[in-house]
Amino acid sequence: MSHLSRSRRWVVAAGVLALTGVGATPAVLRAQAASGPTQVILVRHAEKATVGGDDPALSELGKARAADLAAALRSAPPSAIIVSSLQRTALTAADVVAATGVTPQAIPVAGGAAHIAAVASAVQKQTGTVLVVGHSNTVPAIIKALGGPSLPDICDATYSHLFVFTPARDGRAASLIVSRFGANEAAPPATCAGMIPK
Repeated sequence: MSHLSRSRRWVVAAGVLALTGVGATPAVLRAQAASGPTQVILVRHAEKATVGGDDPALSELGKARAADLAAALRSAPPSAIIVSSLQRTALTAADVVAATGVTPQAIPVAGGAAHIAAVASAVQKQTGTVLVVGHSNTVPAIIKALGGPSLPDICDATYSHLFVFTPARDGRAASLIVSRFGANEAAPPATCAGMIPK
């Protein structure tokens, strides 16, 4: 386990089960739910098709990763799902939607900082576990808007990162766990070029 920041409790670990509330009493869970989400799971959309212009669907690899996301969240199903207005985010969440019956809330991508603020506001209105499917340049910004650390954009070739953010609550500091799901990608280049939207 390595620290992203020594001054706060941001940690990198290999799993998400520590944050699912296992072992908590119903009274504790009700108290936590009353003040916003207990945890926020954030992922970038899965691999996109090479055709489709500015709003492509998922590639075959992306469809497999979407299924992997549903499998990864089987033991911690979200009570709310937030996606962008681009279809690749909704398609990435589709298997989770099918498994849970939760209707996703789509936030328009136009507006840059306004989109980030709108997603953060939508998250903070939820309770329980919230799944956010965003883009390589929005997921880190959403984490920061929710009170997490500053992180670089996700590399263009990286799709497997899964961020589990637990907001600060009841005197406990916020925490962030970074995990992976689905197939591993090739190692990213030393520097990652920016893309908008990603």
